[in-house]
Amino acid sequence: MIHEAGENYLEAIHILNNNIGNCRAIDIAHYLGFAKPTVSVMLKSLKEADYIRIDPGGHISLTQTGKELADKIYEKHVYIARFLMSIGVAEETAYKDACKIEHDISDESFSKIKVFFNQHLKDQDK
Repeated sequence: MIHEAGENYLEAIHILNNNIGNCRAIDIAHYLGFAKPTVSVMLKSLKEADYIRIDPGGHISLTQTGKELADKIYEKHVYIARFLMSIGVAEETAYKDACKIEHDISDESFSKIKVFFNQHLKDQDK
């Protein structure tokens, strides 16, 4: 079972790889605002748990297991933030709060938010 900190790293790797192509430990450190040695310790743990791979050039990629988990976390982050913004929460606050909520929300509650939000979008299109 991966903890919240590990999930944040997987999500950061997912986002960085989508935005810049190949990310390295220093990119993650800058993105998360952590010292490189702190990032290196977590990356070692994620590699040992088979969530990531690090090539000889230091480029970090997600394994299939890591990608599946990162996709799930990122989806929660985006849906929860968009849901909060739809009910009037400021964008910056919505994304910060979504980052906190995404780790603790049950699959059932998230599923209902997703259904509600998707229905709400359909109703707005009418």
